[in-house]
Amino acid sequence: MERVTLPGGVNLSRIVYGMWRVGDDADTSPAHIRAKIEACLEQGITTIDQADIYGGYTAEALLGACFNANGDLRDKCEIVTKCDIVAPVGRHSGARVKHYDTSARHITQSVETSLTEMATDRIDVLLIHRPDPLMDHEETGRTLDDLVASGKVRAVGVSNFRPWDWSLLQSAMHTPLATNQIEISLQNHAPLTNGDIAHLQENKINPMAWSPLGGGSLFQDGEPRATVSKVAMQNQVDEAAVAIAWLLAHPVGILPVMGTNRIDRIKAFSDAFKVKMDRETWYELYTAALGHEVA
Repeated sequence: MERVTLPGGVNLSRIVYGMWRVGDDADTSPAHIRAKIEACLEQGITTIDQADIYGGYTAEALLGACFNANGDLRDKCEIVTKCDIVAPVGRHSGARVKHYDTSARHITQSVETSLTEMATDRIDVLLIHRPDPLMDHEETGRTLDDLVASGKVRAVGVSNFRPWDWSLLQSAMHTPLATNQIEISLQNHAPLTNGDIAHLQENKINPMAWSPLGGGSLFQDGEPRATVSKVAMQNQVDEAAVAIAWLLAHPVGILPVMGTNRIDRIKAFSDAFKVKMDRETWYELYTAALGHEVA
């Protein structure tokens, strides 16, 4: 499995296992979650993506229960998690309205809670989950710097930020922002041309891609699926492997975040590296996604 070193020195696997649906599984036992993680580790996939809000603020605790039951497992993994979304469910059920909170108090408390929930003494990468229109960039930046200095967080980044949001926050920090987790797939390819990927590539930042399969909509009948299916057959892999190989081929160095509760699908994540993705194949898929040839 390829690996990527982010600014700040944290080394991640090129494919990331996303746990946003872990609480939706019929079996959320530590043993079953360990089986999913082991299926990743067998392929060299060592990075796990979490967020405080996943599962209505329950997903981190499910992972923590797994770590508590399997003391050797935490040190085999890197943990990415996120904060700043306050939704009126779970521990924030008293909130009057869903909102974002990038205050020092909220970020610091979120980190402490995440550490406890996941039964760990450090977060490898902490992301600000959504841009906050009320963000005091000096306060937020100082808080993130302090968390890295404390050793509780090894690296910090953002999610769903536009280039100007990134620049604003980075301007108030000593620590380099390590990544931006954005939605990108054959279904949602706008970041390739709207400046998001260009900004990250210019700054030598590896983006993470959430929903890299377009939430499953990519595999509905139509021209995109027909082309993906053709390439899959040519390479003797499933359609998901082709969609991920298309992302992996981009020179910015995208880290797809793959989320599924099916162990058979987890075991197939690394098939993406079997796909022969030359320039014309990449554009063939892009053309199908656009619905027309490039100008």
